[in-house]
Amino acid sequence: MAAPVRRLCHIAFHVPAGLPLARDLQRLFGFQPLAVREADGWRQLALSSGDAVFLVNEGAGPREPLYGLDPHHGIPSATNLCFDVADAGAAARALAALGCSVPVPPVSVRDEQGAATYAVVSSPAGNLSLTLLERTGFSGPFLPGFSPVPSAPGPCWFSHVDHLTLACNPSSSPKLMHWFHDCLGFHHLPLSPDEDPELGLEVPAGSGLGGLRLTALQGPVGCAVPTLVLAESLPRAASGQDQVEQFLARNRGPGLQHVGLYTPSIKEAIEGVAGAGGQLLTPPKAYYQQPGKEEQILAAGQEPNLLAQQGVLLDGDRGEFLLQVFTKSLFAEDTFFLELIQRQGATGFGEGNIRALWQSVQEQAARVQEACKGPKLDAAGCPGALESSA
Repeated sequence: MAAPVRRLCHIAFHVPAGLPLARDLQRLFGFQPLAVREADGWRQLALSSGDAVFLVNEGAGPREPLYGLDPHHGIPSATNLCFDVADAGAAARALAALGCSVPVPPVSVRDEQGAATYAVVSSPAGNLSLTLLERTGFSGPFLPGFSPVPSAPGPCWFSHVDHLTLACNPSSSPKLMHWFHDCLGFHHLPLSPDEDPELGLEVPAGSGLGGLRLTALQGPVGCAVPTLVLAESLPRAASGQDQVEQFLARNRGPGLQHVGLYTPSIKEAIEGVAGAGGQLLTPPKAYYQQPGKEEQILAAGQEPNLLAQQGVLLDGDRGEFLLQVFTKSLFAEDTFFLELIQRQGATGFGEGNIRALWQSVQEQAARVQEACKGPKLDAAGCPGALESSA
C-alpha cells in the first residue's frame, strides 16, 4: 500500500451558493456547526454529530476550497473524502509514483492553534477526490484556517460514520477494489461466506430484474476508517433504470451514493428526524409479511408493529441483528441520501435488507417517474426531494 489511511476526518460536499444543505443537516438531522471559513468566494462550514463530520463547501471561487478541490461538477454532491495519514507529503509522492493524479500537491496551513499539511488526489470513482491530511499538534475544533462556531449541544442522534457506499459503473468494482487496496490499504471484507473475493456479493432482485453487486472493503488493520462499499448494477432484461443506474445518470457518473450514520437508538433517531420534517423511504408492505419476519423481529427484542410504522428494516439471526432506515435524497436531483443504522452485534449489511432497500427505492423511483408525467409538476419538482415545500 502506498498511503495507508488511519482515520476518516470528514466528508465534503460541494453545493452552489444558497442551497440549504447545511441548514437541513442541522434542522433535520441534528448536526451542529463546528467551524467556518469564508474566503475566496467560498463559504465552508463544518458540522458534526458525534465523530461524524460533514464539510459543506458552498459557492465557487478563483482558488480551490481549503482542504479540497473544486470538482467543477454541475450537480451538488458529496465530492471528497478526507483521511488522516502519517505523512501527507510522502503519501502524495507515493501515489504519484503509482500514476495517480495529484491536482493539489502538499499544502501547509497554520494558525494559532497548530498546523496541518494536506494533498488532494483524484480517485477513479467519478467526481470523488480524496484528501490526505497530516495534523501536527493541532488543538482546534476542526482544522487550521477555520474559526470555531459556538453552538448549543445537539441531540447527537448519530455517533459516527458506519460505512460509505459508492455507486459504480457496471463491471468496474474489481478495478476500484484493487485501486483502494494498492493506494490506500483497504482490503476485501466478505459479506457472505461463499462470495467471490474478486467479484463481491451478488444480490439478485428476481428473474430478469437485475440486482446489485456489492463489494465491501475495510481499511488497514488498526485504523478507524468506515467500511467502503462498492455497488454496481447486475445485467437485466427489463427496461428502464434501477437506482444505481439512475444515480449514475443524475450524478453524471460514479460517486458517493450514500453515507451510513450509526445510531445507538434507531427509534430515537427516526422520531427526531421525522419530527423535524425529514423524509424517510418506506419499505414495501410485503417486507414485514415475509415468512418468519415477525419471529425474527421479536428475536431481536423489537416490536413488529412499531418497526413497520417507522419503516425500519431488520435482518440477522443467532443474536446478531441489523436495523436500517433510509432517507430520501438530500438534493433535488435525487442522488445522494443517508442511511440510519443500528447494529445489535451484526457486522455485515444484511442480504435481506439489501434486497428490500432495492425494492423500496425502485418503488419510490416508479412513483416519482409517474408523478413527473402529471401536468402540474415541472422538471424541478419531479425528483424525490428530502423535504416537501410545505
